[in-house]
Amino acid sequence: STYIDGIDEALAAAIDGAQQTLDIAAYEFNNPRLTQAVLSAHARGVRVRVVSDDEHGVEDSNATLDQLAAAGIPIVDDARTALMHNKFMIIDGAQVWMGSWNYTINGTYRNNNNALALRARRIAQIYQLEFDEMFIDGEFGVRSPVNTPLTPLNLDGTSVEVWFAPESAVDEVIVERIANAQSSIRFMAFSFTLENIGDALLERANAGVRVEGIFERLGSQTQFSRLTPLFCAGLPVRQDGNPFMLHHKVFIIDDQIVLTGSFNFSANATNNNDENMLIITDRDLAQQYIQEYNRRWAEASTPTALTCN
Repeated sequence: STYIDGIDEALAAAIDGAQQTLDIAAYEFNNPRLTQAVLSAHARGVRVRVVSDDEHGVEDSNATLDQLAAAGIPIVDDARTALMHNKFMIIDGAQVWMGSWNYTINGTYRNNNNALALRARRIAQIYQLEFDEMFIDGEFGVRSPVNTPLTPLNLDGTSVEVWFAPESAVDEVIVERIANAQSSIRFMAFSFTLENIGDALLERANAGVRVEGIFERLGSQTQFSRLTPLFCAGLPVRQDGNPFMLHHKVFIIDDQIVLTGSFNFSANATNNNDENMLIITDRDLAQQYIQEYNRRWAEASTPTALTCN
């Protein structure tokens, strides 16, 4: 209710520490704290560049990108129907912020979101390649080349995989991880319409793996949503209780593997939009996501208006 002390403060502090470069891929951008931090970085000599969506970014009447442009910060948009749906920042070529979190007031203070800060040059280099494809080469969506270095990377004993859509079949990557689950799968989904992922969950549930999840309420009862098939198969699935949005796009597998990013579990994310996803194997990180999952589960509710054949 006060719009203070959100995760925008942490990212703004990181931007305040930028010394040389700041590259931003932002589907939406209107958060005033982040706007001021970016303008301040530009004013002190940091090279700032921005890639955004056309309709939901530069053309959005609520966006503050016009303030950045007025200050002389170059902004490139995708100029197409599909979405530049990424939400990541690269700071000084050494730190990447990414996740489901749009850089907006709603994204920060109303919707359920998650963000990760990775202080690793090898990860930053991979994201830099993706950013430069869009900003320098104007290659968006299906035009984006398949040039992401092979992962996983071993970062001090932690396995990190970086995936971008649509140049990689991210849905198939998710299906593979689900197929390898041994004990449990939890998910939080803003949009979940991909049949292959839904079928993979049903297969693992039939094999004895505990499968459960939370759907954003809006759109979850459409004919395309996987809520009804999973619910009618007897899986414990709920609709979220946030009066705004559950905006997570997360899988937690076997209490140790986290899949997260901008990638919705949808055909548009798979085939058309610019998206990114990380797969991190780390029990401590997974526990943090489980804690968030439990908070959202507690306020969610079991569907009551679904019809099972």
